[in-house]
Amino acid sequence: VQLVESGGGLVQPGGSLRLSCAASGFTFSTTMMSWYRQGPGKEREWVANIISFGGRPNYADSVKGRFTISRDNAKNTVYLQMNSLKPEDTAVYYCSAIMYGRRWYGQGTQVTVSS
Repeated sequence: VQLVESGGGLVQPGGSLRLSCAASGFTFSTTMMSWYRQGPGKEREWVANIISFGGRPNYADSVKGRFTISRDNAKNTVYLQMNSLKPEDTAVYYCSAIMYGRRWYGQGTQVTVSS
């Protein structure tokens, strides 16, 4: 199982970033995928998830209306489009999935929102 995030960086408040997570080692197309984040001095929190086929994605209240999760099953990749970024969105962002009885995380990608 491998989850590799990319796309993080430094962005000004109000800006946008698109994160990607390339997955391998499992049947991606039938697996629900999630994004989590962990801000400085905070616990890791759930951000969004998307089921394998159809259905409506789910979002934490803190990002609803600003973030969009999507997936490309042909590329085994899940995305997180982040718009209207705020300083409080600063965190390490992780993609995640539950497989073989446990939750897996990637290594994370740092997102810093600052002027």
